[in-house]
Amino acid sequence: MISKKIYLLVLVCSISILARAQQTPAVKQSKSILILNATAHLGNGEIIENSAIGFVDGKINLVADARVIRLAEGAYDLTIDAAGKHVYPGFIAPNSTLGLVEIDAVKSSDDEDEIGTMNPNVRSIIAYTADSKVIETVRPNGILMAQITPRGGTISGSSSIVQLDAWNWKDALIKENDGIHVNFPTTFRRSGSRFEPGGIETNKDYAKQVLELSAFLANAKAYLGDGSKDRNLVLESTKGLFDGSQTLFIHADEEKQIIDAVQFAKENGVKKMVIVGGYEAYKTAELLQKNNIGVLLKRVHEMPENDDDDIDLPYKSAKLLTDKGVMVGLENSGAHERMNTRNLPFLAGTCAAYGLDKEQALQLITSNTAKILGIDAQCGTLEQGKDATLFISEGDALDMRTNKLTNAFIQGRTISLETHQTKLNERYKTKYNQK
Repeated sequence: MISKKIYLLVLVCSISILARAQQTPAVKQSKSILILNATAHLGNGEIIENSAIGFVDGKINLVADARVIRLAEGAYDLTIDAAGKHVYPGFIAPNSTLGLVEIDAVKSSDDEDEIGTMNPNVRSIIAYTADSKVIETVRPNGILMAQITPRGGTISGSSSIVQLDAWNWKDALIKENDGIHVNFPTTFRRSGSRFEPGGIETNKDYAKQVLELSAFLANAKAYLGDGSKDRNLVLESTKGLFDGSQTLFIHADEEKQIIDAVQFAKENGVKKMVIVGGYEAYKTAELLQKNNIGVLLKRVHEMPENDDDDIDLPYKSAKLLTDKGVMVGLENSGAHERMNTRNLPFLAGTCAAYGLDKEQALQLITSNTAKILGIDAQCGTLEQGKDATLFISEGDALDMRTNKLTNAFIQGRTISLETHQTKLNERYKTKYNQK
């Protein structure tokens, strides 16, 4: 009884905190906006030193050199002089559980994992909480979009892509049910914990588990090809994998896993696939490049996993894959992943410090990720006709010392960069400045 009372008390307090922290989503863009004189990082490798970026009705309609273009007086309702600052396309966080879990210790606020092993019919988007307290903490670092992804099981379910300033999941949607996520069987199993690692042993059931996964997709394909049948929602939900409307995201780190995953997708007639994690993807780079398979590389701020790995392998993996012609994006799953989403630009900054140039590193969290997720026609770069989802930073957005946003826009809407943390900061600055 005591534990139940404590649980309810924690839940009530949590809800109260969330209610106080909730931001009101920005209203639809009504005035055209022009950003002048900033250094524009277009997200496709190009830079415009003194730029003119204009947008109206949520779409970019001008990307030019401000020193060359001539604009009629009053062409835009509002002009922002951003001399000395930088403009970037909004960063994209793939393979994220933002909005699916609010407080790990409160079970009722955790909706990232469904019961069962084969759940292609599970849709993460309907569990997405658009006004999550955590979401407002990632926007001030430039993360303005995310791929909301389920966890657990062998087939976890489908992800969807959202923008991070909305009343509800329907308002937030950029692309619904973009792909299905599979946790490919591992060839080895590690015992112990991250704090006290144990030994490594072979997964003797590996071949059996891969066969079971193949059999499931074979059954699904047979079901979809049968005209007269009782409806099976689980099997029916895999249709997009075979007609190319959905991507198969295979979570795999080991070299053999990745090789077998590529073969698995081919044998089962999957049209599009992406490797998520890909710790040893650099060993299979030629295979991935040949089959046009992208990689969402696991968190690079990690230690090497194997005793004989280079100490800087996680930092330089993006460079190794990029040099081989593989399309690479960055994801940030792992310990404390939701709150650590704010560090996504600094993962790209580390990749720049270990081989990639700054604009290539920027592509890892903008245009490359947009292409991998299939939303590059709408966002990922600063180009005419694309969503005006972008931000202005005082300095280099990939460096935590200079990533200081002054303005941010999602689909042309001027969003708030205030959080419960900035409110507390201002409150106590005022208190301790008093004499």
